[in-house]
Amino acid sequence: MKTWLDAWPVFRQLTGPDPLGRGLSARSKATENVVSRTATADRVVQSVCPYCSVGCAQRVYVKDEQVVQIEGDPDSPVNRGRLCPKGSASKSLVTSPTRVTKVRYRRPYGTEWEDLDLDTAMEMIADRVLDARRRYWQDECEGRRVNRTMGIASLGGAALDNEENYLMKKLYSAMGAIQIENQARI
Repeated sequence: MKTWLDAWPVFRQLTGPDPLGRGLSARSKATENVVSRTATADRVVQSVCPYCSVGCAQRVYVKDEQVVQIEGDPDSPVNRGRLCPKGSASKSLVTSPTRVTKVRYRRPYGTEWEDLDLDTAMEMIADRVLDARRRYWQDECEGRRVNRTMGIASLGGAALDNEENYLMKKLYSAMGAIQIENQARI
């Protein structure tokens, strides 16, 4: 009978040093054995939330090369450890069983998707970029030297930070593109 009473939180609350039931009297044996996912992580990786343009810092907890938890980084001056509901749920973006992890390609006029290896897909992209640049290159326009291509444009996403947008601007400008914009400014 005594063991059963000791296991009952109300009895522990009434007879112990925790009359409000907010401390030890409310803890069960199961609660005592609970360990947070962050405590068992092998390492913590710094990251940035992939959703909006705020750039909230995240701590990604990894165990056995698997993401086990994602939390806001309290050392960040941007979000001071807080994340919005979407950022708080970003672990599901990485760990979802429905996440596409292969390059999917549908040929022109095709009706079915096929898997490509990454090297093949990268070669196809490079070939198409070079072809578009070559086909739509302009040396002059209305008698003025322009050295540009009208076949390539870029619309950056709001989730990109300033450094990524800067690098994209440099890359596309080096290729001769002039239609370069970022969604955050539209």
